[in-house]
Amino acid sequence: MSTLAADYEKTDMGTIQIAPEVIEVIAGLAAIEVQGVAGMSGGFAGGIAELLGRKNLSKGVKVEVGHREAAVDVSIIVEYGNRIPEIAAEIQRNVKRSIETMTGLHVVEVNVHIHDVHFKTTEKVEDEETLLRVK
Repeated sequence: MSTLAADYEKTDMGTIQIAPEVIEVIAGLAAIEVQGVAGMSGGFAGGIAELLGRKNLSKGVKVEVGHREAAVDVSIIVEYGNRIPEIAAEIQRNVKRSIETMTGLHVVEVNVHIHDVHFKTTEKVEDEETLLRVK
């Protein structure tokens, strides 16, 4: 993972640099836009940041950035009942398109890691009989 900003483009007025954290945020937002993604899997550090009230938009995303290219790893939690290969392919397309459109960098790979499956919780509905029994 690169921690330094990569040279993006030299212009008449200077150099444009894009920090890897910016690309991580773009990739994270593009990934959660895909239907069937329950959330991002950021590990222990991401969980601590959320507990402290900070929303980490790059949670679950790692990037390597060169002068003209980027490689992305995305870790997600998928909603139960969805086809994982279809969701992963859509994430790859959406992340690649978003990064290339916004930064001009060529995305050489988008690796999708499925870390968990999220089950929707069913609301406990009390029927009328239970309500009548207890007063």
